[in-house]
Amino acid sequence: MSRSLLAALILGAGLAGTAAAQTTVGPANTGQPPLRCGLDGTFAPHSFPSLQGGVQGFQVDLFAEIAKKLNRQIVIDSASFSGLIPALNAGRYDFLCAPTTVTPERAANLLFTEGYLWTELQFGIRRGTAPIRSEEDLRGKTISVNKGTPYEAWVRNNAERLNLTLLAFDTQPDAVQAVIQGRAFANLSGNTVIKYSATRTPQYVADWALPGTRLHWGTPFRQDSAAARNQVEAVIECLKKDGTIARLSQKWFGAEPKPDDAERVVFPGFGPPGLPGYDATPNTAACS
Repeated sequence: MSRSLLAALILGAGLAGTAAAQTTVGPANTGQPPLRCGLDGTFAPHSFPSLQGGVQGFQVDLFAEIAKKLNRQIVIDSASFSGLIPALNAGRYDFLCAPTTVTPERAANLLFTEGYLWTELQFGIRRGTAPIRSEEDLRGKTISVNKGTPYEAWVRNNAERLNLTLLAFDTQPDAVQAVIQGRAFANLSGNTVIKYSATRTPQYVADWALPGTRLHWGTPFRQDSAAARNQVEAVIECLKKDGTIARLSQKWFGAEPKPDDAERVVFPGFGPPGLPGYDATPNTAACS
């Protein structure tokens, strides 16, 4: 796929806002109803429009592998990220396929699997802009973000201290375009997305990562779904052990994960250790 065509697909999705797209993965005719999950279909390279319809990306490949292990179909809906957690809590989804940062606040209200990737907060800037070296370089600036994310929360929490102006969008491509067009000084998002956007958009550069912001990217469930959370986490651990998640990471992010990256590390118990919802019960995934 050419870069210009990929950019058109992604930006078109951004203009479409919350237009629904649906992708089904996993084996058919299992005798069980499909599971349902939601993600942001404009968050390349995790999920973005496919020429064949629906969405493609790291998340789609990951949950296709999870569906095979569970012997269940998974129907993946594409929607604005800001509406995904409310839709999960309302019972529309069984879980979210979106890469969801596990913050203490979210962990207090949802159940998460252990992380399958690390995320950290990183800024993207327009090419030719002076590099960001510290928070002081952000003072008085406008920062673009995707709505309903930890990136929006960081800007809000630091707006008064650094005199920041928040510019929030329904999609990440729109937040990137705000930087390219000069409406925002920088875009704040996850490291994988910032770096991927920079490889696809010549006028956009991956810049400074906020120190101390490395967190789990995990799969959220409702608090009444502990058994389902544990079942999916066991599958994730098996996919770490056999190298599947590391292989998908290299495919979509362009680098082989290191031994201490979350793609390879099997964490004890269920959920991200040290956060609300963590179950320290010892477990060893039975992998086939």
